[in-house]
Amino acid sequence: MEFEFTQEQKLFREAVREFAKEKIAPFEAEWDRKGEFPRSLFKELAQVGLAGIRIPEKYGGQGADAVTTGVAIEELSRFDFNVANFVIINNILTANVIVEYGSEKLKEMILPGVANGDIVLGIALTEPHCGSDAAAIRTRAVLDGDEWVISGEKSSISMVKYANYFVLYAKTKPEERHRGISAFLVPTNSKNIKFSYFDDVGYRPISRGALKLDEVRVPKEFLIGNLNEGFYYVMKTFDFSKTLLALSCLGAAEQSLEETIEYVKHRYAFDRPIAKFEGIQFKIAEHLTHLEACKLLCYKTLWMKDRGQSIAAQAAMCKWWAPKLAFEIIHDCILMHGNVAYSKDLPHERRMRNVMGIEIGDGTAEIQKIVIGREILGKEYVPYK
Repeated sequence: MEFEFTQEQKLFREAVREFAKEKIAPFEAEWDRKGEFPRSLFKELAQVGLAGIRIPEKYGGQGADAVTTGVAIEELSRFDFNVANFVIINNILTANVIVEYGSEKLKEMILPGVANGDIVLGIALTEPHCGSDAAAIRTRAVLDGDEWVISGEKSSISMVKYANYFVLYAKTKPEERHRGISAFLVPTNSKNIKFSYFDDVGYRPISRGALKLDEVRVPKEFLIGNLNEGFYYVMKTFDFSKTLLALSCLGAAEQSLEETIEYVKHRYAFDRPIAKFEGIQFKIAEHLTHLEACKLLCYKTLWMKDRGQSIAAQAAMCKWWAPKLAFEIIHDCILMHGNVAYSKDLPHERRMRNVMGIEIGDGTAEIQKIVIGREILGKEYVPYK
C-alpha cells in the first residue's frame, strides 16, 4: 500500500495553491456577493491548465489522472469552493461525457474550447418534479429528419449565466424510464430556450437556474453516444463527480480549521489562550481525525478509479459523509471564533453556506446510503423495487 503523493503531485499542489491565493482568494467574497464570476476567470484557469484538467492532451487539456484532479479540487476549494465546483462541472459532469462517449466531430468542436477557456459547459438533468429520481425526467427528444426536437423544463441547473452548451438529458423512449434516456449537446443560443435564475443561499457564483425548452432543434449529430444510453453515462460520471465534490467540501473545511487553530492560539480568555481549554482542544482533535479519515476515503476512491475499479459504493460513502462533516467542522470553527465570525467579514459563513448545498445536489445523503446498500447487499434489496 502507498499513502504518498508523487513528487509531481506535491509540486502541482503547491502551484495550484499559489495560483488560488493570488488570483482567486482576493475576489472570493466579491464573487459571492455579486453571485457571478468574471469571464476573465475562465481564461486564467485555462492558462494554468485547470479549465481542461481532465481533457486529453490531444484536445488541448492536461489529461490529468483522477488523484491529481482531486488535488486540484481540494486546493482550489480552500480559497473558493465555487471555483473548484466550476472545474468539476466543466470537466467531469460535462466534458468527460463528451470525451467518453461523444463522436470525434463533437470532441474536436467542443473540447479545445473548454480547455482554452472559450467554451463553458453546463449539465441539464434535474427537473422541477424530480431530482434524485433522475429516471423520472419528462423532457422529450423526437427525431425529425436531420434534427432532434427537444421540449421540456429543467431546474436546479448550474452555469446558466455562463454555459455556451448544455449536456442535456431527455427521454427518447419514454416508456422505458432509465433505459429510454439519451444525452444531447444543446447550444444555449438555440431558439426557443428561456432562462431564469435563482437567488441561492450558497453556491452563488455557480449561477443556478432553470431553462424551458419549447421545440428546440439541434442537429442529429448532437446526440452524445448511443441512443437510450444516456442514463448510464450520467450515473457513471456521477461516481467521479461525487468524489470530487466531497473533496471540495473537505478543502473548505480544512482551510477553516487551519485558520481556527491559529486563531485560538492568540485569542485570550481568563488570562490564557483559549487553545489551552479542553473544550477547544477536543473539538479540534475530533475534527482533524474525521477530516483525515474522510480525505483518505476520497483519495482511495480516486486511486481506485485510476485503476479501472468500480467506485460506486465508495463514491457514495464520500458524498454522504463529506458535506455533512464539512458543515459540522465549519460551524464549530465559527463558534470557536465567536462573535467575530458571525459576520460576512470572515469567509467561514460563505464556506458553510456552500458546503450545505452539496448535501442536496448530486444526490442526498439518503440516496447515497441506498447506493451503498445496493452495492453491498445486491440490487434485489433496493427499497424502490
